[in-house]
Amino acid sequence: MATSNPAFSNSPAFTQNATKAVQWTQEPSSQQLDELYGRSAATPDQMGRMTYENVIQKTFGAFAVLLVFAAVGWFVPGLWIIGGIAGFVLALVNIFKKEPSPALILAYSAAQGLFVGGISAFYQSMWDGIVVQAVIGTLAVVGVTLALFASGKIRASKRATKIFLIAMVGYAVFSLVNFGLMLFGVTESMFGLRDVPFLGLPLGFWLGILVVIMAAYSLVLDFDMVQTGVRRGAPAKYGWTAAFGIMVTVIWLYLEILRMLAILRGNN
Repeated sequence: MATSNPAFSNSPAFTQNATKAVQWTQEPSSQQLDELYGRSAATPDQMGRMTYENVIQKTFGAFAVLLVFAAVGWFVPGLWIIGGIAGFVLALVNIFKKEPSPALILAYSAAQGLFVGGISAFYQSMWDGIVVQAVIGTLAVVGVTLALFASGKIRASKRATKIFLIAMVGYAVFSLVNFGLMLFGVTESMFGLRDVPFLGLPLGFWLGILVVIMAAYSLVLDFDMVQTGVRRGAPAKYGWTAAFGIMVTVIWLYLEILRMLAILRGNN
């Protein structure tokens, strides 16, 4: 299953079998065969293969770095600009690298931490308690999605992925147009067209619901690619690629929930 998350698209570990049949250069002796069959089976970890455990460890490690730097960004909000630019550049570097670099992925985590912390501090200064609400909402979406995926009740499909990609393109076009209108002063609202009333609520609320669903499906694609990597025996280093991909989706989800809540509270 192809994923829309670019973090996985450049990694052959998630699209090709990592293990290959062993070729004997010469006929093994009976003694060698006895020794071979007498050995205990090696675990994926011992073989240097990707496992769910090492993906979880690397993902938690990356998020730990993000939280530390988010705290810095919270107390020094002005760093969000540096974090945003650095995070964007490092995201592109990590996406186009075929071999994962733990140092660059952790650097991305740090930069995004500064960005997320500064943005969160700004929203918190405008609407008290909104960050806690956004964090709870993000954890709820991630937890429910993971539970449904683990139970086999939700899976990625080609048709759903096509719809997802179309929706992503449409949302990207809307975001660019909205940013342009805000940049040139066509709209005075800090959220632009998202503040326009639609069916009794701001348009941003309905868009927020759509984006949360899109982010949840993006997580399904991420989990699907992790599962594929483990099943195909991808090298353990690609656990960092998985951690990076999941982090990109979760940060996107958090920021969208934060903005959706701000739009709702700003119109009450």
